[in-house]
Amino acid sequence: MPTSIRPAAPADAVAVTALMNRVDELEIGRPETDLHTVLADLEHPDTDLERDSWLVPDGERLRAFGLLWDPSGGERIDVDLYVLPSHRAETDRILAAMETRALEKARANGAARAVVHLHLNTTPTLDTGLLKERGWRVVRRYHVLHRPLGPARDPLPEPPAGVRVRGCADEEDRVRVHALYQESFAGHFDFQPRPYETWLHDLGARQLDWNLVWIVSAAGLGDCGFLIARDDREAMGWIRSVGVLPAARGRGLAGFLLRHAFGVFAARGRDTVGLGVDTSNATGAPRLYERHGLTLHYAVDTWETVVR
Repeated sequence: MPTSIRPAAPADAVAVTALMNRVDELEIGRPETDLHTVLADLEHPDTDLERDSWLVPDGERLRAFGLLWDPSGGERIDVDLYVLPSHRAETDRILAAMETRALEKARANGAARAVVHLHLNTTPTLDTGLLKERGWRVVRRYHVLHRPLGPARDPLPEPPAGVRVRGCADEEDRVRVHALYQESFAGHFDFQPRPYETWLHDLGARQLDWNLVWIVSAAGLGDCGFLIARDDREAMGWIRSVGVLPAARGRGLAGFLLRHAFGVFAARGRDTVGLGVDTSNATGAPRLYERHGLTLHYAVDTWETVVR
């Protein structure tokens, strides 16, 4: 009898988190998925769970979970797929359903094709041979980096001359961070512009500690960079984004923001901090992070297929 596949619901968040942590354990050696991040995905206002999610039950547990969303309003569609080993048939069925739905979404956006991206650990539980058979290919690699922290090692740094850092104190500052984010990342691979409200939701703004969001300004340039950090991951403190406007690069502002975040996390008692980086980043971010003591935790590949 074929295995049943059904849509997900917010009530499945605990089971989905458990599945993702089982995948974490197999791929990176320890669980690092938090329930609140899964809930945020399942409750995203732009996701129709009835048509954009797939679950394969295994008693009270799950064998597989897939989710699709549309970050671009055009041809670019994103999917996630978490599958335990040795479930090739279920994987193939979900991938086929995802590809069909991705094309439907893209056409509804006015695009003639869907360009679909899936992020996978470089040693995944999912059978990548199946992806290759279906015409998927790797187009990018990302590194998740981490670094130990300590109060003695990571005091709060003094700002360079003419530089000022301030917290994100109110709505006006949040709007400013959004604008800085859009401009700083506009030239990056696969960047998708997002209006303010969508960006807030994707950021998890309701749960975000805005005391961990900073804006940096420099003499003659005004506000020219930002850093967004999170302290709601059990595994480690997390730097979600750090960006500097093109006109302000080369002044050490990103490094200063990193050291500022390290100092705040260390003062809070965190012993590890992490972040993700595109290994082909043209701004030199991988070298910056290496100079600041961040080392490889694990690697992630972006797989792509084009559906017409």
